[in-house]
Amino acid sequence: PRPSNSSLCARSIISERSCAAMDVIAPRSVHQHGPLGPQQTQFVRHVEPGCPYRADDVMKPEQAVSTGTTIMAVAFDGGVVMGADTRTSTGDYVANRASRKISKVHDNIFVCRCGSAADTQALTGFVINYLGQHSVELGKQPTVNTAANLFKLIAYNNKDNLMAGLIVAGYDDKKGGQVFSIPLGGSVHQVPYACDGSGSGFIGGFIDANYRPGMTKAECLQFVRQSVAHAMARDGSSGGMIRTLVITKDGVEEDAIEGNKLPLDREPVALAVHHVMCS
Repeated sequence: PRPSNSSLCARSIISERSCAAMDVIAPRSVHQHGPLGPQQTQFVRHVEPGCPYRADDVMKPEQAVSTGTTIMAVAFDGGVVMGADTRTSTGDYVANRASRKISKVHDNIFVCRCGSAADTQALTGFVINYLGQHSVELGKQPTVNTAANLFKLIAYNNKDNLMAGLIVAGYDDKKGGQVFSIPLGGSVHQVPYACDGSGSGFIGGFIDANYRPGMTKAECLQFVRQSVAHAMARDGSSGGMIRTLVITKDGVEEDAIEGNKLPLDREPVALAVHHVMCS
């Protein structure tokens, strides 16, 4: 049967409304004509009147805040040394040049964070909560191994939704100074030293050439500072300052090196420490 006039009118109204709706959802193409004819097509999103966001933010939204970074930890007899740069970036924009990427988890347990700033901060907050409850139930200080396994448990169970690389390090009375690496995916590995972040690929050779088992506290501190400094010199996502943390049974020692005072000398670590001790 032939459609009636009323049904044809209804179809035309529906098609007009659907086209208008698609015009809001899908980007509209705008053809620019120059003196030499049509130029490259640009796509423009529709901005509703009274929209609280600026038009340029709607057209090109900002990227997520990420800690493209260099983080590192080294264990020595009696404690651990942790180090990190301080640059937090949003795409090509430096959102914070003096951020803290080493977060306190418990009295003598800390974590270095790289990846998504939001993911790692949320993950650290959960572990702080659970570890605090665990410490109250035990009536004593938790171990570094317990903290690392809590990070691993949450990171692994949410591995498809998180972008978080972590280094958990600290000191406890059972095993002394310990370093645990938790890369993307949520596995956990106890290692004598660990380095992660976008800058870690630039200093792999430097670390292999200069790391020695049995280094002293002063040698580990110098080693971490030089490693992070060289990563900052090569990696555009690492920068700012170098923050270091020394964790022993006596407590925590925190220090920072400004960006214009980086230890970029080419001397081997052992010789540099020897000159410092003798001078």
